[in-house]
Amino acid sequence: MRAWQVGAQGEPGAVMTLTDLPEVTPGDGQLAVRVRACSLGFPDVLMCRGEYQVKPDLPFVPGTEICADVIATGPGVVKFAVGDRILGSPLGAVGGLAELAIVNEYQARTAPEGLDDAEAASLLSAFQTGWIGLHRRCALRSGEYLLVHAAAGGVGNAAVQLGIAAGATVIGVTRGQKKAALVRGLGAHLVIDRTKDSVIDEVKRFTGGHGADVVYDPVGGDSYAESTKCIAFEGRILLVGFAGGEIQSQRLNHPLIKNYSILGLHAGLYTDRNRAVTATAYADLVRLVGEGKIRPLVGRRVDFSDAAEATQELADGKTTGRSVVMFS
Repeated sequence: MRAWQVGAQGEPGAVMTLTDLPEVTPGDGQLAVRVRACSLGFPDVLMCRGEYQVKPDLPFVPGTEICADVIATGPGVVKFAVGDRILGSPLGAVGGLAELAIVNEYQARTAPEGLDDAEAASLLSAFQTGWIGLHRRCALRSGEYLLVHAAAGGVGNAAVQLGIAAGATVIGVTRGQKKAALVRGLGAHLVIDRTKDSVIDEVKRFTGGHGADVVYDPVGGDSYAESTKCIAFEGRILLVGFAGGEIQSQRLNHPLIKNYSILGLHAGLYTDRNRAVTATAYADLVRLVGEGKIRPLVGRRVDFSDAAEATQELADGKTTGRSVVMFS
């Protein structure tokens, strides 16, 4: 089978090579699947660079989020059958940028009928992360101010949509007119183009000095520093990732004096430690899709042969929404 493999660590465009690998066979409780679409995420970039918290052994196939058809089931599988269209995260050294992959049955989800393959492949990670972050970790309430950094990105746009669905007043931060227009199109109540305006000043102005009740931060670095200067009393700053490349440090007297909380989120841990949360999150996401309140934003659909180029564009910050590799 064809697959994009990483044999050394570095920038995706330099280290991803197209190769042929043996076909996969499902074990106990596993599904063998034929990939329809693989949604690219920043963890794929970080794994290529060797900078992600999960460091697969070399060589490996990137791709953490797929929409696929079940082609074989291992012993003990009861929920899925051959022909089912599922979402999931591939296991082991063979990720989603391969024609075939293996997914644990307990991690698979039935793909929503209302989404095409590219949209479905973009639902599970970004929107489940957003749901767990906003509802489980931050207890976002209707009427609160939600500040979302990198709001035009794959993770950020999901948080914008989920915040609006929850009744929050959403402030999206992005870079450049094109991305700002996209975030406005999602329904954000205020969009801040950081190339033109001060995030701190605009948040304070828009909220009448109240500040952001919840900050959703997948960037880190300067974005985090800005958040600490416009966070509300009893506000919550949620750390989702460090796409900006800088992992910040902070003197903890500041959250003490200003009375705000700093929360971390590694959504993948819930898959093993509290599956009830992920099941509840997914059920609610399917409901919101059905009600037309959320929809994965696919910025670009690319052919399988262009996967390395598309992953490098993500690394370079040139994408909006999700870039999705299509297999047919």
